[in-house]
Amino acid sequence: MAVVAFAGRKVGGIGVAFKKGLQCREIQSFSLPELPYEYSALEPVISGEIMSLHHQKHHQAYVTNYNKALEQLEEASAKLNAEAIVSLQSAINFNGGGHINHSIFWKNLAPVKEGGGEPPKGALAKAIDTQFGSLNAVIEKINAGGAAVQGSGWVWLGLNKGLKSLTVETTQNQDPLVTKGLLPLLGIDVWEHAYYLQVKVFVTFLMVFSFLLFVSWANFDLSFITYSKKMICSV
Repeated sequence: MAVVAFAGRKVGGIGVAFKKGLQCREIQSFSLPELPYEYSALEPVISGEIMSLHHQKHHQAYVTNYNKALEQLEEASAKLNAEAIVSLQSAINFNGGGHINHSIFWKNLAPVKEGGGEPPKGALAKAIDTQFGSLNAVIEKINAGGAAVQGSGWVWLGLNKGLKSLTVETTQNQDPLVTKGLLPLLGIDVWEHAYYLQVKVFVTFLMVFSFLLFVSWANFDLSFITYSKKMICSV
């Protein structure tokens, strides 16, 4: 990830400004997004304690370490230190990916009283029925994908822009779905930190199923329509 400084522009998360011939760097840091619901809103299936730890501890750690890596990258770039720039890429990819993935994950969920778990409607429902046969079929595919992840990672329902179709994919560690050239609609965290206080035995299938009970399909329908319109316009 190369960072090049241009006056008045943000490049690679770093804002750079120039004034009277002097260079003044202002690093634009990332912050932990607030949840659109209370930590306890998904109980009793997903405990408020694990939601709080997942958000305040784990997601916050990704944000903190991402900002730190970007600061170090800015310093290394200013010194034209190629070795340091290259060595920072893994930290940027891992922590930046963790921040991206979790920011999507929180928006994927909603309390039952706010529509969580209600079946999708409209364009997304039609696309699911056409490609997978039914909502239950795609849920089974997502469950199977999550259970098959070796170690830590994510299972996704994404959109393939090239094929103009939905797809269920997995990514390892904190790799975002965009690293596969796909647009994310639904992402489920299958890292142990997402459920370890609640599920004492490693049962990924049950964990993924629990999260699917609170999926806000209405949000995905809007994203699907937006992505679809962009694809049509780009043809």
